[in-house]
Amino acid sequence: MKTQTIVLKSRPDGKPKESDFGFVEDTLKALSSGEILLKLQYVSVDPYLRGRMSDAKSYVEPFEIDKPMSSLVVAKVTDSKNDKFKKDDMVTGMLPWKKEQISNGENIQKIDDKDVPLSAYLGVLGMTGLTAYLGLTEIGKPKKGETLVVSGAAGAVGSTVGQIGKIMGCKVVGIAGTDEKVDKLKSKFGYNEGINYNTTDDMGAAIKKNCPDGVDIYFDNVGGEISDAILFNINKFSRTINCGAIAVYNETSTPKSVSVRPFLIKNSALMQGFIIGNYADKFGEARKQLAQYLKEDQLTYEETIVEGFENIPSAFMGLFEGKNTGKMIVKI
Repeated sequence: MKTQTIVLKSRPDGKPKESDFGFVEDTLKALSSGEILLKLQYVSVDPYLRGRMSDAKSYVEPFEIDKPMSSLVVAKVTDSKNDKFKKDDMVTGMLPWKKEQISNGENIQKIDDKDVPLSAYLGVLGMTGLTAYLGLTEIGKPKKGETLVVSGAAGAVGSTVGQIGKIMGCKVVGIAGTDEKVDKLKSKFGYNEGINYNTTDDMGAAIKKNCPDGVDIYFDNVGGEISDAILFNINKFSRTINCGAIAVYNETSTPKSVSVRPFLIKNSALMQGFIIGNYADKFGEARKQLAQYLKEDQLTYEETIVEGFENIPSAFMGLFEGKNTGKMIVKI
């Protein structure tokens, strides 16, 4: 059987471009005992993958040149010689961007679409939802009546964070890049206020206006100048959750930034970065709580779905141009 794989052809200089990706065709061997044949159904594309395209030291190994790229996917079992899986089972796991592939069944989990669409396992019930829930609860420790600010608020993680904050009794203010996204934050995701950073000349003043009682929790998905402006508005004992820094992922030189130390010292404030793997032992509990929120209609989500295996690279690049609202997913 012929299959197609997307590989990393070159390490990006700045924003990723089409020529950084390559398409390779190869032949799959026959299944051996204990193996299953998988066919991709949905592929998650995420900003953190940009870091893995570089060879700089990071918390995950970089992708290798001329080797497959990978991310969280949903796949269908089309053939099985493994007693744990049968034909037509649906599974999710971290797998290569390969249309059809052989697996030994390790590190993948069976899922179903009885209660939620399969794509939700890449978003609100996958790493996206877990990142939002565990980052907010483990580091942010929200208390009723506090003010929570979320940057990248219309993205997959941000839109989920805001809703969880509301469930926990916070006033929630979101920062996004278009008026349409800001409107959606309030109309669909329950945000109290929204700020369009592209039409705001003085971000510090805008945050002060929308957060008259100051900022108690900041869930930072972007870094850069937006996050600098938050520092001027933090309260005593505030908590900043450093989840992502998409504003600087494609910088080719070290960005200049406000020194955080005086703000943290003066306000006895906490700033902590994290990766979702830190809380792996809490995934089951968190997924159960997120599923309960969904069941009770307290939590909604949005997906931007691009169709076609060949469009995985362009969907990924679209993340850096704000082309997604909610989770960016490619349907194969």
